[in-house]
Amino acid sequence: MRRILPAGLLAALFGGGWLLAAAPPFFPVAVWYGGGTARAPMLEPVGPESERAWRNDLAAMKALGFNTVRTWVEWSAAEPREGEYRFDQLDLVLKLAEDAGLRVIVQVYVDSAPEWIGVRYPDGHFVSQGGTAIKPQAAPGFCFDHPGVRRAVVRFFEAIARRASASPALYAYDLWSEPAVMNWAQPAYVPNAQFCYCPHTVARFREWLKARHGTIERLNAAWYRTFTAWDQVEPPRFGTILTYADFMDWRVFIGDKIAADLRSRADAVRAVDASHPVTSHAPNPSPVFRTLADSMDASDDYLMKSSVDYFGTSFYPKLTSPDRDFPLERRALVFDMARAVTGGRGFYIGELQAGYGVHGIVTGSPITPSDLEIYAWSAVARGAKSISFYAYYPMSTGYEAGGYGLVNLDGSLTERSRRAGAAARAIAANADLILAASPVQPRVAVVFNPLVPLLGGEQAYGDRRSMHRAVAGYHRMFFERNIPVDFPSARELSPAGLASYALVIVPCPILMTAEMAGALEAYARNGGRLFIEARPGWQDERGRAAPVLPAFGWDRMLGVRESEVLPVKQVQVRWGSRAFPGTAVAERFAVQDASASAVAAFDDGAPAAFERAVGKGRAIVLGTFAGESNALDPVAMNPLGDILAEWAGLERPALEASSFVEIRRMAARDGELVFLFNHGPQAARVALELPLARAAALVREITAGEPAPGRLAGPSDALRLKGEIPAQSARVYRVDYR
Repeated sequence: MRRILPAGLLAALFGGGWLLAAAPPFFPVAVWYGGGTARAPMLEPVGPESERAWRNDLAAMKALGFNTVRTWVEWSAAEPREGEYRFDQLDLVLKLAEDAGLRVIVQVYVDSAPEWIGVRYPDGHFVSQGGTAIKPQAAPGFCFDHPGVRRAVVRFFEAIARRASASPALYAYDLWSEPAVMNWAQPAYVPNAQFCYCPHTVARFREWLKARHGTIERLNAAWYRTFTAWDQVEPPRFGTILTYADFMDWRVFIGDKIAADLRSRADAVRAVDASHPVTSHAPNPSPVFRTLADSMDASDDYLMKSSVDYFGTSFYPKLTSPDRDFPLERRALVFDMARAVTGGRGFYIGELQAGYGVHGIVTGSPITPSDLEIYAWSAVARGAKSISFYAYYPMSTGYEAGGYGLVNLDGSLTERSRRAGAAARAIAANADLILAASPVQPRVAVVFNPLVPLLGGEQAYGDRRSMHRAVAGYHRMFFERNIPVDFPSARELSPAGLASYALVIVPCPILMTAEMAGALEAYARNGGRLFIEARPGWQDERGRAAPVLPAFGWDRMLGVRESEVLPVKQVQVRWGSRAFPGTAVAERFAVQDASASAVAAFDDGAPAAFERAVGKGRAIVLGTFAGESNALDPVAMNPLGDILAEWAGLERPALEASSFVEIRRMAARDGELVFLFNHGPQAARVALELPLARAAALVREITAGEPAPGRLAGPSDALRLKGEIPAQSARVYRVDYR
């Protein structure tokens, strides 16, 4: 079947142009609404008053400025008996949305299953590592690895695609909300629960191992086992004092499995409907929190982008209690990670928190109108291609009852709903340039290694979050300086992919593979600036310790070897006249090559960092963990940020401001967008001079409709803005080239 892409997807893929002549670019800005006040994934029965009430709700959304509604279909309600589909709610929302001039994103839930599945497939339950079969209470459903369950799930997706694609209002599908090996249930009666150990998942794991290792002899060598046949192989259920290569394989398999399961859902829909985008979104947010080591939520989200047209994330910066609110730097990191995880192809914000959070009797901080405006434009500035506010009504039932709503439960509007709608209207009005533009390519890469949290195996002693904190700490250094940062996955590194970066930082490099090391060394030899933290390659993907550190021949590349490693809570590094802290270790080095020069020292005078020429480039190794330190105990404008920026020749934007103002930039063939965010409580005076790629014909501010506070310079080859950005607000300047 020939696949016809919708206008929104064409805009993202081709940047506008003649292919879009038949339909205007469309950026969906949606609110979650399932009909009435039902909360996802539950559904409100369609009754005599439904059409009138739902029509009024959709008219209100349209009047506010939204152009899309995200509705949902839930398996247990939609197929109560095998092959008997009840799509009354979906049909009505699609009909009323079409009447109202709204598009529809269909969210599909199969994580709560109808009862007949369990009757027909009694061996389809999720099974814990101890052998406990989880009997669902609708959620968490049944294991997708069971052949019968898989066929039923695939048929359900096909049925939805047949029904929804008949409507002109359909825009896209979201096939999996917050993918995990098992969703929406945490059986507390199973200690340290891990899933799934059913015979079907075990069989799939064995096939995965055959592809990975080839022969049973190679598997035995890797795991230190004595299997004589593949049917003897089982996934690990606990740790031992021996190798933990089995644990590494099991968790990497789970990450691969989740990505493949998402692809199966996408294939089912595409087999019926090849004309509408298929999407999915990760939890709040990923991979900043999720790791392959998580017992219930293991995932490598970098893999997910290839399973669907658009992958993305939820965004709940004030999820529950105020002590857990995201600070500014974390909010920025979430959006930057979402852009990086999806490889710059654009991403969807599947759920953007619209109202204060509730968990039981715990309530969160208020979500303000300014919050929603800044959240929405922050996502756009990173390349988001769709935003869905969660939800239109507050949750009507469950432990989140009363929370997360854009309007009040009685349907009355709020100032939040008006400001969010105004942002939606402005985004839609400028969709031509927004969809054609891409964020300016970062010159800094901080490598994210999904394998590091697996170090130590099932019974790892210590904290599995060091990699996440390290990435956050370096992001903060550059965010404070308005220098964009990318986060390539260590599992996807290549010399060609790294070539565009002026600086590559390898934080917490204590677990590496030969492929990772080879790509990074090639980057340096080709002229790059490579900055590496302590103990690179201490262990490999099998948990084997390196005989020499730095490993993989990097002792020759760097000209030094580790001679001693000391555990520390904090250590000071003096780099010329500047100083900054590190944590966890103070690594001592023995010089192997006189061309390696010490560039920094610990307080006791021992060299803390060495620099050496590597081919056409240069590399530095630092004997401590500065990124993690900057996350655990942040240092405002950490001096290491300036040290690295100067070393790599990075330039900061020519922005002067009375207080911190974040600047972002997106560029397209026919124009660009300049975003200024004042996150502070007071207005900020700004002066900006920005060189333009081409002569500009028109500059407009598109959030508040204000005149641009400045003028085009001379022959219109630069943009100069001088004025004031109000407190807690976003200002977005649209530049159209001649």
